[in-house]
Amino acid sequence: MSEWNQKRGTMQHYNLTARTYDVQYAEEQKAKFETALEKMEIYENSTILDCGCGTGLLFEYVAEKAATVVGLDVSRKLLDKAKNRASQFSNVHLILADADHMPFKNEVFSHVFAVTVIQNMPNPEKTLVEIKRVASGSAFIVVTGLKKKFSKEALESVLRKIKLNVIEIKSGNETLKCHVAVCTKN
Repeated sequence: MSEWNQKRGTMQHYNLTARTYDVQYAEEQKAKFETALEKMEIYENSTILDCGCGTGLLFEYVAEKAATVVGLDVSRKLLDKAKNRASQFSNVHLILADADHMPFKNEVFSHVFAVTVIQNMPNPEKTLVEIKRVASGSAFIVVTGLKKKFSKEALESVLRKIKLNVIEIKSGNETLKCHVAVCTKN
């Protein structure tokens, strides 16, 4: 299957499930955010990228603390749901784009969250390189890897291969179906 066909399939899947996304996944997603946020601070000058923002569940955790939050997703229907959530905040902006080809300059964001993203990408390493590109020099980068697709060791290996500094990888309990890795760019 070509990269584009896999991405199109993912986009179609999330377009179809957008209406019920929060019912199906909100509890799990919130557990991932809370796990990641235990290891970092959000400051009033923070610039945050939620790469694969889905319905914007992360916004409620970071928007009131940060200067700017950008939600990026490939699914138009998920972004429609995120738009409703983002309307509560004046500093949240949404972009329809592919995580492998983000429309940002280098080193823009102080925090990048890629929650439930890399397992949906045809080449996770390529996606992580793009995430690293848009992260500032001392940025926090949060990456989750679905346990069915990545062992903890495999996730750590790909993160180290692209030269991310892995602070911690938590595998958690039954609520976390993913490994949650908190890293820094340098």
